[in-house]
Amino acid sequence: MPLFALIADDKPNGLAHRMAVRPEHLDYLKSIADKLVFAGPFLDENKEACGSLVVIEAADRAEADRMFAADPYAINGVFRNSVVRPWSWGVNNPTGRGQS
Repeated sequence: MPLFALIADDKPNGLAHRMAVRPEHLDYLKSIADKLVFAGPFLDENKEACGSLVVIEAADRAEADRMFAADPYAINGVFRNSVVRPWSWGVNNPTGRGQS
């Protein structure tokens, strides 16, 4: 199954908003655990979360877009911008998922 990466930047000064929505976001990630490859925040110079990288398996781009749009961070306006891109895990792939 193909892999897709969500690369997102938070709105400026958005850490408090991110943290308020975080429990819902983590619950959502648990609900898609069978499709979730990995996820985590980008960090700023103060080592505080300022964006996200989420990689999922999806049948196609449309499914990936739907899954990312359902994330509470997206729904609640945490992100300033985001992009969804097909991704291939070519090096140090422990699972063999999504290799090209």
